[in-house]
Amino acid sequence: MATPRLSGLVLMLMTLATQAAELPPPAYQLAAQSADIPSTVLFAIALQESGIRVRGRLLPWPWTLNIAGSPYRFATRHAACHALLQALAQHDAKRIDVGLGQTNWGYQGQRFSSPCDALDPYRNLAVTAALLSEHHAVTGDWVLAAGRYHRPAGGAPAGRYRAGFSQQLERLLISFDEVTPP
Repeated sequence: MATPRLSGLVLMLMTLATQAAELPPPAYQLAAQSADIPSTVLFAIALQESGIRVRGRLLPWPWTLNIAGSPYRFATRHAACHALLQALAQHDAKRIDVGLGQTNWGYQGQRFSSPCDALDPYRNLAVTAALLSEHHAVTGDWVLAAGRYHRPAGGAPAGRYRAGFSQQLERLLISFDEVTPP
């Protein structure tokens, strides 16, 4: 990240931290409602997939890529798009995850109009929510659906993911209890 962009990044992260006090933020509520899933489930997935610590708080970061097992976070959508296009030219698309929900491009790219469309936070959340809904239809359980979202084949990686997702979801539910008036 370039130094001039760093101050913009800090301001954006501070804004996200303020918005995250309204849990889950409105974008998650809208995407979840459209897919008929709990907004806490969608927010927990985003925290698990693209979360970054800012001033002691874990917040989802929209311009996150995972390329061949290495995570990258970018200050702008433009920078993330440029890196995504380069990664697609150099790596198998099945080794590239994109955006808030870390949607795998090789398996789910057809759900977007272009690679950079997957970096649109609203579109990425809509696809993430749709996938979670599809997995829930099969499992009937949100934790199992989250495991399938991460790794449909299951196994130990899905089990580890379910454990991390469960912790995120529990923290969110406790946070809601603390801020929700009786």
